[in-house]
Amino acid sequence: MAVLAISLCLIPGTWAQGKAVKKARKARKAVASAAAKQTAKPAAAPVAGIPAPVSEESVDSGTTVDMVGKRDPFVPLVTDKKDTGAEHLPPGKAGIVIASVRVDGTVKSGNGMIAVVSNPDQRVYFIREGDQLYDGDVEKISLDGVTFKENSKDAFGHPVERIVTKRIYASAGEQQ
Repeated sequence: MAVLAISLCLIPGTWAQGKAVKKARKARKAVASAAAKQTAKPAAAPVAGIPAPVSEESVDSGTTVDMVGKRDPFVPLVTDKKDTGAEHLPPGKAGIVIASVRVDGTVKSGNGMIAVVSNPDQRVYFIREGDQLYDGDVEKISLDGVTFKENSKDAFGHPVERIVTKRIYASAGEQQ
């Protein structure tokens, strides 16, 4: 009796699976016919994130090709690559972001003080007092660090100026 009850519960599930298989076959045929129509047209350049159209010769009989407009499932969602937005920054000193800069050293010269700083990409720059950076300028350079005037905006879009001091050798609890 129990076996009969269990088998009656499984029958609707197998019918639903049969319907899903039929839908998948119809979709596969539609993609194959669309690919056949696409072979007459010149191939379009692939767009980032959207795979190029698949020709009928490359479609196996056991695969489905309905990935148009979807992300690649084999590309990891989380990567170790740091996205600093550096590709949008101007080159040279004008592209230095104060929050990400590290002070490597300072030198006293005949023309004043020079600071040696580096960005997260390990590029080294020599800056002087008064130099304009991406989000501020250099206020003062001393033997133990550099003082920047950082220009930013608050949550409401109002301009905010703040003084940021970065030292060569950071003290305990101080950010570098």
